[in-house]
Amino acid sequence: MRRLIAALERRWYQPGPVGLLIGGLVPLAILHGLLVRLRRHAYRRGWLASQRVAVPVLVIGNISVGGSGKTPLTMAVVARLQARGRRPAVISRGYGGRAPAYPLAVRADTPVEESGDEPLLLARRTGVPVVVDPDRCRAASLAIERYQADVLIADDGLQHYRLQRDAEIAVRDGARGYGNGWLLPAGPLREPLSRLANIDLECVQGVDDDFWLVPADARELISEHSRALEAFSGQTVHAIAGIGHPARFFDMLRGAGLTVLEHPMPDHHVYTAAELSFDDACPVLMTEKDAVKCQTIAGAGVWYVPVETCLAPAAAERLDQLLDVLCGTPVSNKKSVESS
Repeated sequence: MRRLIAALERRWYQPGPVGLLIGGLVPLAILHGLLVRLRRHAYRRGWLASQRVAVPVLVIGNISVGGSGKTPLTMAVVARLQARGRRPAVISRGYGGRAPAYPLAVRADTPVEESGDEPLLLARRTGVPVVVDPDRCRAASLAIERYQADVLIADDGLQHYRLQRDAEIAVRDGARGYGNGWLLPAGPLREPLSRLANIDLECVQGVDDDFWLVPADARELISEHSRALEAFSGQTVHAIAGIGHPARFFDMLRGAGLTVLEHPMPDHHVYTAAELSFDDACPVLMTEKDAVKCQTIAGAGVWYVPVETCLAPAAAERLDQLLDVLCGTPVSNKKSVESS
């Protein structure tokens, strides 16, 4: 199954005519599109119920599968909201986690098996309340009632129409874009490209785009000892990345002068200790998202590389304008699916 998914992803992002593999999936993609439109229409017409909450809701997600940088952008948005004196909380489905009961309030010491990797990373890095629940409306209610959150960020919730929202940000990978433009399974799109006409802001990740990621000092998993990434320059390292687009992490390490032995893993991969051990003395470097799942199984010489989000000035201005409107939006003027 892993090989099939990897083969599909390669085809999704290859230029040129649709091949036999993708061509055979086009009828399923057309059916997928009909179901997406029917579901969205059902929410617009009120055939499926949606819920509003008492504080502004900002959704940060994407219309395609795979990594686009929404988690680092979410961290940047949290910081900007805090700078405005707001009390943000993050709500998430908690993909990859299975809690004993929902909603689950995620703490820095919550087992990753319960929370999922991205919510645990957000809780540790931002320090704000993070609540996971497949029912994001329930998560929103807990965040407001328990933590007095006055603005909510719904992580990866563009398609969760049951929760009404005030604003939407769609994140796109500048290098891969939207691939061949087809809906799943013939392409990477969850929703058609026309959906972008309804979002408030599209943010593109890439060095020459709206925002990009800058590596910070590497940290050893077992000791949290830090080491400048440049200190690994000229060395051969094993690079592990279980994210939506592992090549982005590998390229970042090469940009810092490291010789990289690539070990791409599926997004949200669950690791074993054997996958972190190699028959040589080369250091092992991984993403921070991977590290939250490997803390208890890593040995010496296994490091993770945090990243910081840098916003281009024009993108920062557009984001701040959106947050200014969001923070001043009366509850009575909330945007529903009918107007989105």
